[in-house]
Amino acid sequence: MTLAAYRPRQLPEALNGLFSLALDLRWSWHHGSDVLWRTLDQETWDSTRNAWLVLNSASGERLDELSRDPEFLARYREQMDAHELFVRARTWYSEHCRDELDRGIAFFCMEYGLSESLPLYSGGLGVLAGDYLKAASDLGVPVTAVGLLYQQGYFRQAISTDGEQLEFYPYNDPTMLPVSPLRDEDDQWLRVIVPLPGRDVRLRAWVGQVGHCELLLLDSNDPRNEPGDRGITSELYSGDPEKRLQQEMVLGIGGWRLLRALGRDPVACHINEGHCALALLERAFGWAHDNERDFDTARMATRATNLFTTHTSVAAGFDRFPRRLVQLYLDPWLAGQDLTVDQLMDLGTHNSDQDTTGDPLLNMAWLALNMSGRVNGVSRIHRKVSQTILQDFFPRWPSEDIPVEYVTNGIHTPSWDSPESDELWTRACGKDRWRRPMQATCPMSEISDQDLWNMRLSQRKRLIHYLRRRLASQHCEHNPGNDPAAACGLLLDNETLTLGFARRFTDYKRPNLLLSDPDRLLALLNHRDKPVQIVLAGKAHPYDKSGKELIRRWKQFSRMPEAEGKVVFIEDYDLGVANQLVQGVDVCLNTPRHPWEACGTSGMKVLVNGGLNLSQFDGWWAEAWNPDVGWAIRPGATFEELSHTNDHDESDARELFDLLEQQVVPAFYRVDQEGRPRDWITMIRASMDQLTAHYSANRMVREYVEDFYRPMVALGRQRDPDTAHALVQESREINAHWSRLRFTSIEVEEQDQQQTFTVDVYLDGVPAEHIGVELIAEASEYGPRQVHPMERKQAMEGSARGWIYQCTVPARPEGHYTPRIRVRDDRLNLPLENASVLWLR
Repeated sequence: MTLAAYRPRQLPEALNGLFSLALDLRWSWHHGSDVLWRTLDQETWDSTRNAWLVLNSASGERLDELSRDPEFLARYREQMDAHELFVRARTWYSEHCRDELDRGIAFFCMEYGLSESLPLYSGGLGVLAGDYLKAASDLGVPVTAVGLLYQQGYFRQAISTDGEQLEFYPYNDPTMLPVSPLRDEDDQWLRVIVPLPGRDVRLRAWVGQVGHCELLLLDSNDPRNEPGDRGITSELYSGDPEKRLQQEMVLGIGGWRLLRALGRDPVACHINEGHCALALLERAFGWAHDNERDFDTARMATRATNLFTTHTSVAAGFDRFPRRLVQLYLDPWLAGQDLTVDQLMDLGTHNSDQDTTGDPLLNMAWLALNMSGRVNGVSRIHRKVSQTILQDFFPRWPSEDIPVEYVTNGIHTPSWDSPESDELWTRACGKDRWRRPMQATCPMSEISDQDLWNMRLSQRKRLIHYLRRRLASQHCEHNPGNDPAAACGLLLDNETLTLGFARRFTDYKRPNLLLSDPDRLLALLNHRDKPVQIVLAGKAHPYDKSGKELIRRWKQFSRMPEAEGKVVFIEDYDLGVANQLVQGVDVCLNTPRHPWEACGTSGMKVLVNGGLNLSQFDGWWAEAWNPDVGWAIRPGATFEELSHTNDHDESDARELFDLLEQQVVPAFYRVDQEGRPRDWITMIRASMDQLTAHYSANRMVREYVEDFYRPMVALGRQRDPDTAHALVQESREINAHWSRLRFTSIEVEEQDQQQTFTVDVYLDGVPAEHIGVELIAEASEYGPRQVHPMERKQAMEGSARGWIYQCTVPARPEGHYTPRIRVRDDRLNLPLENASVLWLR
């Protein structure tokens, strides 16, 4: 398809600015321009929420008519002025960061959930990436995101008459998506090349404007590519390992080449999951070429400014590719580079990484770790989980010392708030509240109980109206079960406690906990004075048979005469459905198997709207929960307590029912003389006040900037080519000598409940300034874990390579303290960049 085919249509001169408005995805969360798109084509706007499609669907006559309509022109100019003000306004970044990230941050992810009109996402990872990008725009952080433009994206869902999930893959017509071809200086469509076995694949480049940020997208559907290569970017998360590797090559290699083709040299690269690890290698190759240095020096120079964020909770979740596939596909790319396939495998393979034939596996998380300066999980508990599953990368290091940090995820609050809650937040905290650094709290003291409750009543009423329309679109009358009216949502009630469960259907999410006791659930649904209704939505992965079975079981239950009309399943879960649910449900249910929930941002989305959470004490809820803001299953559960067994399903199900019967339902229906549930409203106020700001992407992005990007860039600036080369040489020297380092003696003197440890250490020529000796005591009945640096006192007599180290510590029984030797160098991120460690046996 030629570039000419993507030229925008002609608009009346008075409305030319609609192009820039329609192609800036800011309209997906900033709703000031909604009236313009609805006026252009109300039916298209209401059904797609796609401003670019609306603009291209409106007839020429309609556009000419509106170009002469004074009222429309006034609104149009108002939005153009507002957009211009937004573009020029000072931001948090421009006022507080002194342009320290002047060349910008490159952010790589396999999927982006920005809007249902740009279906390039499957679930939480993509929605998180989209919310990150929106918040970066609000704060003015210079982020350029890189992803793939899928011809089909993730599947669309329908449910058969037997309750079976059906998958459909409609084509994403790029001309109707809110993106545009990325052009070079000669106004030609920008393309990049990635080598594949025996041929090159041409990648077309697209750009989506996300406020102040850009989303660059690559697709392989170029007519000049071979038919199979045109399908590399056909669908998200292919089950074929070969296609998956091809996609990761396109994203990582092609993505970084695209940045270089644009003349961009980001100061840092942030990869969201190991899928993107090849971008870090391509970055190093580019640096090596520009500075005429070898790969090891390039790796040392660039890794300080590479950040790897993992969302994975089990080691099996990391992508791994057999060596034979790596050899076939990556050897053409490595040709001419200072890195062989064997060396690449060394960077990304552990001894246990083998397939059933014994072929070594390239672990993309391992590769990312070996190319990154820092790594983080996405909640406090997930940090512990990640330390455990990355243990093999740091042999002989206790899990507590494995250098995984964490930034708890957050959601882009303006994308998820309802019109009713937006009005209350504006009154309480100001119009521009989401673009400023959100404080720990935004007091709702000016908002009355009546206003809060009226907000909830209005939101629930709107949700019920939406559910009925949605059920009608699912042809509810064709397969009603027993009662067509019930199947179409006519029994849903505007004043009934409404629970919501909307997320991926898979075993570890345990959506079937409520189904473990059908009689108890039916009693909740059918209580005469205190009824409950449930709305469910979610997809199972096409290859997840057990996840599909969970959907089928819920569909069968919802068709029982006693449940029909009180439990509804909304098909084809996407961002549009999620938006309606999080605004309207009273309680968000989340019941994952601890500790498999990396973060679980779904429950965060109800906070801004006054919804409450009933969730497993896991992920973000383990940080957020207290009795004033919601309910927790197994509160206080620790990672150590629950990580060794999954045998908690029955007890967690009983606790879930107990909470609903004894606390949640009574609190909702216990009303005062004015007919309002005062205790429930108090909990709404506490939840909105205490949690909304902290669990926002606004806080998350500022954390990344202040705690990661800025210090990483400062460290990276120290690694000029000569310094990086010197660090490589020093590291090689340390590694060459390390096997000969040893402890030669240890003495312990005790006095006044203190112990003085003196150890003699033989360093075999390693400079003492690059060595740290520490005394370690693990947690016990004598106190918490302790790590004490030992002071280098003097050289050992008669040895040019031995030193005496000493420290005084609180007394513990013999054997509780153990000395260790590790690398020490403030210029490195340790132990990530050198995990060498020696313990006194």
